[in-house]
Order: sequence, then structure tokens, then C-alpha cells
Amino acid sequence: MSLLARLTGGVPARSLWGLGLLLVLLLVAPALLGKYGLSVLILVLYFAFVGQAWNIMMGFAGQLSLGHALYAGVGGYIAAGLFFHYGIGPWAGVFVAVAAAVAAGSIVGYLGFRFSLAGVYFALLTIAFSEFTRIAFDHWGWAGGSGGLFLKVDATSDILNLRGGPLLFYYVILALAAGTFVLCRLLLESRLGRYWLAIREDPEAAQAVGVPVLRCKMFAIMISAALTALAGVWNAFYYNNLFPETAFAMGRSIEFTLAPIIGGLGTLFGPIVGAVVLTGLGEIFTDLSEVFHISGLKQIFYGLALLVIVMYRPAGVWPWIADRLGFGEKRR
Repeated sequence: MSLLARLTGGVPARSLWGLGLLLVLLLVAPALLGKYGLSVLILVLYFAFVGQAWNIMMGFAGQLSLGHALYAGVGGYIAAGLFFHYGIGPWAGVFVAVAAAVAAGSIVGYLGFRFSLAGVYFALLTIAFSEFTRIAFDHWGWAGGSGGLFLKVDATSDILNLRGGPLLFYYVILALAAGTFVLCRLLLESRLGRYWLAIREDPEAAQAVGVPVLRCKMFAIMISAALTALAGVWNAFYYNNLFPETAFAMGRSIEFTLAPIIGGLGTLFGPIVGAVVLTGLGEIFTDLSEVFHISGLKQIFYGLALLVIVMYRPAGVWPWIADRLGFGEKRR
């Protein structure tokens, strides 16, 4: 079967047209939006990207991770540190960053999966490793320690060193989000993807029929860690600073989970829809909190949104929207 056939097989024509229209709109969006609108759209794409990466772990393979900030932090710090200390550009440093994150994910995964940790217990393991790493980076001079690591701000457009304004970073994160969307579609249509779905539904039954459960879980965490590390590299060069208490914070890991949970776990469009809902409304509530001087209004909204979704749309917003628009994607 050809690559194109695997990508489009079984997808309704209406969905393909809708996806093509969305891509065109995203390509021309910077010409239609102001600086503020572009910054919001950048955040939407970022959370859609990291949400898709986390969705591989939880939505596809059914493994709950609440420590994904570990991989974003390691990826960002490694690439930024190589650039800061040795002048190694991010396009070269990203390979080292991804390798380090995959190694970290392999350690976490092997310890968890080899000893049959699942659910909350595996989630606690991921939190613990993220916290250990935060403490280590807090005392590592090469990474700037608790004082942080700062990259030189350069407004000139230099794609080789990922230096430039928001427009450059917009198209980079758009490429990452689109590429990850395609990758996830291919993974779902592969044998590995079907193994993941079997493990998610019933790991013991999957093992009984010959599915290599440990190996498939390890692939899930390594792929998810690699993609999250890419997000960490992009984030480090976009914001030009890194601090251990924010790079490895549990709150950051929770942010990664919100878009797929709100949008729909195990779906391709779920993280995108969730990112649009959370980022768009989150910005509104941020503005309202400044107007009415109510701190934490955005976090209150996130909590209420999760509560409403869990109670009334447990499968997420996207499956409900898809049914009404005739797009037809359901949770795998």
C-alpha cells in the first residue's frame, strides 16, 4: 500500500477537503492576523503539537504520563546549552537533545513497564523522574543552575540558528504540528498502532494473543519523548530562556495533557481542537483576570473545563463535533 493510500484510506472526502482548507488558512494566517493574533495562534499550534505527542502515550497506548515536562526540559536545555556554550546550531543540537530525551524515556519506561507499573503508579514514576531532573538541573552549572540559561535575543531572521521574529517560529511550529499529525496517522494505520490500541483496551489479552507488550510500550514512550523534546527545543529558542523550576514543573506536564483530554483522547484532531479551545478561551480569561484583578482566573477556567468535559463529554469535544459535521473521526 502506498504512503498516500495509508494516509487517506477510509477518510471521508469531506474530511480531506476540510483538512486541506485548514492547512491553506494556516499558511496564509500571518498575513491576515496582527502581532497579538499571531502570538495566540503560535501557542495554539504549540499545544496542539505537544498534545499530539502526549496523545501517543495515553490516547494510543493507554499509558498515563504526568511527567512529560522531563522530555521537553531535557530537549530544550541540551539544544540551548550546546548553542550557548559551543555555538552548535539547533538543527544539529536537536539530534543530541532528542537522543537524550529518548534515553530518559527509555529509563522511565523500562523501570515502569518491566515491573508492571500502570495507571496512577506509572504516573507517579514519571512525576518523580521529572522532579529528580529538575533538582539536578537546579545545581548544574553548565545549564545555568537555578539562575537560568539565557540565549541572545536576535531579531534578524536566521533560520540556520533559529533566530528571528514570531513569523519564523510560527512556520517552524506549523511544520512540526503538521508533520506530527501525519506521523500519528501513519502510526495508527501501522501494525504498531494496532498493537497499541490492543494494549490500551486490555494489555493482558493483547499479551495472550502474542502482542509484544513491553516492546510496544517502549516504542510509545520513546516516540512520545522524542516529539516532546522537539517541542522543548522550539520553546527554548522561541522564549530565549530556561529555568529548571518552570522547564520541569508538573504544571507544565499538566498543560501538555489538557488539549488531548479536552479535544478527545485517541483521536487525531482532538489535540488540535483542544488547543484551540484552551488557548483561545485561556487568553480571554487572562485578559479578564487583569481587568477585574482576579488572580488565577485562567487556572480556574482550566479546572472547570476539565470538569465539564469529564461529566458531559467524556470522549472529548472533537468526536461530538465530528459527528455533527459529518467528518466521522472517532476515538480509536
